[in-house]
Amino acid sequence: MHNKPVWRLIPLLEAPGKVQMAIDRWLLEQHQQRNHPPTLRFYTWSPPAISLGYHQRQYPEYWQDLIWQGEKLDLVRRPSGGRAVLHQGDLTYAVVTSGLTGSRLQMYEKICQFLIQGWRSLGVELHYGTEGRGYIHNPNCFGTATSADLVLPDGVKLIGSAQLRRSGAILQHGSIRLQPDVQLYAQIFGAESFTNVQLPQNLTIEKIIAALVTAASDCFDMQIEVKPLSPFEWEVILAHQL
Repeated sequence: MHNKPVWRLIPLLEAPGKVQMAIDRWLLEQHQQRNHPPTLRFYTWSPPAISLGYHQRQYPEYWQDLIWQGEKLDLVRRPSGGRAVLHQGDLTYAVVTSGLTGSRLQMYEKICQFLIQGWRSLGVELHYGTEGRGYIHNPNCFGTATSADLVLPDGVKLIGSAQLRRSGAILQHGSIRLQPDVQLYAQIFGAESFTNVQLPQNLTIEKIIAALVTAASDCFDMQIEVKPLSPFEWEVILAHQL
């Protein structure tokens, strides 16, 4: 019997995008400095937000003034690359770990394995997108599916992920598209870019998270310790948010 490594699972957390990105950044820094175990977490964005890739400089100016259900949409920059993602009606996952070898794509695939396995247990088959580099000209992350994305059998993209590496430590986070508001999506990316996600009925966020946590335990061969952020950790993270 080898002792399985222990990963921290931070329970589902709803917070503004800037706070969520500060948490992901902090977890990566702490893990990189060997102060913190590998971590898995799931979260939602409140208020809804558009997240921009770290290097994404071009986006429509009107994105800064979008209102949805009386609330202003946040515009938030991710520490990871990629293009714009709407965080409304979605669930975001984040994995912070180290010790993975191989190319960037191989690391993606090692981490994505738990997403594929977890969704399979819910009766949903996913595969990697096939589109090449043409996506560079598309500001909308969900407008195209590259090999870093997971798509449904009908070709509709379900999960878009982005990665940040720092000396052996990796942060990979991604948006799982569940029930985005059609009008809001069209307002941001154009009506022609919206494709409906067909998922089994009765899938709650709790069910999805439970399936993904089980799959992660298996894929990363680890045991889970559920541990919310402590008041001290919150203090440190909020002091560092951009």
